[in-house]
Amino acid sequence: MIRISTIFIAICMVLVAASLGLVLYSVAGISGTESAIVALTALTFLIFYNAVSMRLRDRSDVGGQIADLSRGTADLAHQVAEFGRRLAAVEGRVVSANSASADRLQAVVGEINELGNLVKQLATSVASHEDMLATAATATAIAPSSKPAVEPESESSPSAPTAAAQMAPPVMAVPPAASAPGEAIAISRSQTQLVTAIKNAIDGNRLDIYLQPMVTLPQRKVRYYEAVTRLRDERDQIVAADDFIGAAEAGGLIGRIDHTVMLRCVQVLRRLMVRNKDVGVFCNVSAATLGNTVNFTQCLDFLEANRALAPSFVLEFKQSTFRNLGPTESEHLAALSQRGYRFSIDHVSDLRFEPRELADRGVRFIKVPAALLLDPRQSSTSDIHPSDLSDLLGRYGIDLIAEKIEGERAVVDLLDYDVRFGQGFLFAPPRPLRPEGASATAGASPPKPQEANGASTSIPQNNPTIDPPPRATGNAALARRVVGPG
Repeated sequence: MIRISTIFIAICMVLVAASLGLVLYSVAGISGTESAIVALTALTFLIFYNAVSMRLRDRSDVGGQIADLSRGTADLAHQVAEFGRRLAAVEGRVVSANSASADRLQAVVGEINELGNLVKQLATSVASHEDMLATAATATAIAPSSKPAVEPESESSPSAPTAAAQMAPPVMAVPPAASAPGEAIAISRSQTQLVTAIKNAIDGNRLDIYLQPMVTLPQRKVRYYEAVTRLRDERDQIVAADDFIGAAEAGGLIGRIDHTVMLRCVQVLRRLMVRNKDVGVFCNVSAATLGNTVNFTQCLDFLEANRALAPSFVLEFKQSTFRNLGPTESEHLAALSQRGYRFSIDHVSDLRFEPRELADRGVRFIKVPAALLLDPRQSSTSDIHPSDLSDLLGRYGIDLIAEKIEGERAVVDLLDYDVRFGQGFLFAPPRPLRPEGASATAGASPPKPQEANGASTSIPQNNPTIDPPPRATGNAALARRVVGPG
């Protein structure tokens, strides 16, 4: 856009040239043509002069700008050089820190190797001491049998009683000293044998799943199943979970057990969902698996592969596990919750809950024993009356499940507490899975007395199906098709 000063200068030049021509025409008496030529020449000269002066002025301005740009470029180059120097210093520090870390790591590795050697030496020493203690126990057991050989000598010669009396105190003093280590050895060996039996059962596919239904109240319609783990030894004797879980955790086998149980539960859930999309399965997970990164990673990979079943697959933990969560356990729970899995709390010992915190962690079910809910002393020891607990948990999306229900009277009282779900021997005991393809006649045979108590010994291996609860209704057709005799 043309500036106002340029327009003003152009007007002034035109006026000056016109005035010069008019003066020459009127004063000097020059003709009009000559006066116009002179005026046009003067205008041309003025235009040329103005163009040259503007060019010189612009050149000086551009020169100043170039000088300013050169100074800015020099400052920028100086700053870049300073940043390069600082970056080189930081890289030198990082390299030195890495080298120091590598040296420390090498030192730690060396110390670990030394500790490993010391542990091996200690194990060797302990083994030798155990052998010595076993030898001492054997000698102690043999010592009393050798005593009658001394008594005949006491009868044959008068000096023998003195010798027997001198030998008696050592014989009597040995057994107390050797008996206590012998007992410790027996206990240790029994623990070792139990761990070995658990490992053999896992390798031999003798971990069996029993299912116990959870029903809606008061309709008593089967809504969920809880998977209960049982172990069979080499003689097909049933070992309950409470009897081998501690030894499995001590022997480092609980991760394999939990992974196997998850696999079986997913198989059962897939078979059930073919016939009923609303059914779900509760699977118990130990605190040791939740806190062990290696075992949990294996279970997490399996659960990630079966993420589509997350809405119907509930992971169950003990109340003590949630109350003693560490950073690792909290991170693992968050990883499961992010993948859509829901949690349940069992083994509840008191009614002190933080529903908001539990809901934020992904808990959607809490299983409380019916006797604990109906205990009148709980109203004074807990923060809320048991009759209001179901409504309180429901505000945060948590369902209350009353477990271990064994009588109709308890059901009536629990309905007053607005409990929505129930579980217990009143509805059905835990029943073993049976292999697929069992005959219908076998399913029609009456249950044995020990099976009615949840202690059936006919434990199938693969392709699990489940027994129907005898008193539950609503899913009876599904149960008859999926389960076998209790």
